[in-house]
Amino acid sequence: MGSQNPAARRTGLERRSSIVVTISSDGPVWTLDLGDDENRFSPDWLEAVGSALDQIESTTEPAVLVTIGGGKFYSNGLDLEWLGQNFDQHDTYVTRVEDLFARILTLPVPTVAAVNGHAFGAGAMLAMAHDYRVMREDRGYFCFPEVDIHIPFTVGMNALVTSKLTPRTALDAMATGRRYGGADATAVGIVDATASSEKLFETAAGFVRDLAGKDRATLGTIKARMFADVVTALGAGNDDPA
Repeated sequence: MGSQNPAARRTGLERRSSIVVTISSDGPVWTLDLGDDENRFSPDWLEAVGSALDQIESTTEPAVLVTIGGGKFYSNGLDLEWLGQNFDQHDTYVTRVEDLFARILTLPVPTVAAVNGHAFGAGAMLAMAHDYRVMREDRGYFCFPEVDIHIPFTVGMNALVTSKLTPRTALDAMATGRRYGGADATAVGIVDATASSEKLFETAAGFVRDLAGKDRATLGTIKARMFADVVTALGAGNDDPA
């Protein structure tokens, strides 16, 4: 697995088709390890991540959330192979993906994505849904390849990405398919900082650790109101998947 918090408490949530998603806590810092494969959004993977979020939301003590992957990928996005074989479930599948984005976007605890490797397409959007992003400085690309693979953004996905980026950066990232390394992603505000592989987790956790005592009801309401238009767009129905 990738660099992550030494867990005082860990639960394995999914072990199907090489999927291993874990949730762990060390004091107020919760770590959601997305897996050590491409971490594509298969139905099983979505279920496992949802179960992990249920665990942190079921607690009442101060908490923050760090998400991280292992190996070469943070997440490679939608499971297009599964979708191609189950196209009759297209709308339900995309709804589940957009529901995950909305849930992370409005989670009532501070969140940070520790982008340990490649984040492509919906995987990059998952990172964008967090409050903060820290990217490995020496490896991995952050990329929205939709323009090059002929898959337009849904209305909701478009709203999510554009809510977090300047218009100039959004246009460059979404309309060109540019692959951003850590330094370039930081320079244009896609991520907030970079770190070495060894320091990635601690650097990311440092963005949120001191925020663990924020009242959940208040923070959740602030996020829900701040991103109300995005959440509405994400729940408005599906066009083509990204």
